[in-house]
Amino acid sequence: MNFTDPGDYRQRIKKSFARQGVVQAINAEISRIEHRLVEIELPFHPKLTQQHGILHAGVIAAALDTACTYAAYTIIEPDASLLTIEFKVNLMSPGRGERFLFRGEITKPGSNIIVADGRAYALSDGPAKLIASMTGTIMVMKGREGFEE
Repeated sequence: MNFTDPGDYRQRIKKSFARQGVVQAINAEISRIEHRLVEIELPFHPKLTQQHGILHAGVIAAALDTACTYAAYTIIEPDASLLTIEFKVNLMSPGRGERFLFRGEITKPGSNIIVADGRAYALSDGPAKLIASMTGTIMVMKGREGFEE
């Protein structure tokens, strides 16, 4: 893949992120956008927990998927869009923390299919704690009605 974007992807990602209802619902924010890497953070809130008071697996999966997909946006052409077609999440430790960091990174770029890996961390006093990992497969879409950027 030879496409190089001089930085416009940052604005595309920010505009797209602002249109996502799910990230608004969980109070997530983009904290870092780099070529092949995006980080999203969100504060702990009791409304995001499961019955034991830890961050719900669905919230973890949604945030990891979002970080991985936006990492893929940093390597695609401006007229393309993306759609996750598969992911696998491993939950490694209970989601307990004051804040959470979700990092998506491109593992395998491609013109039709992109593979990304994500890591989720709980942040409190002390070192960040790895709570989950994800591998996702993302399809590049061009000229598909309803999926324009």
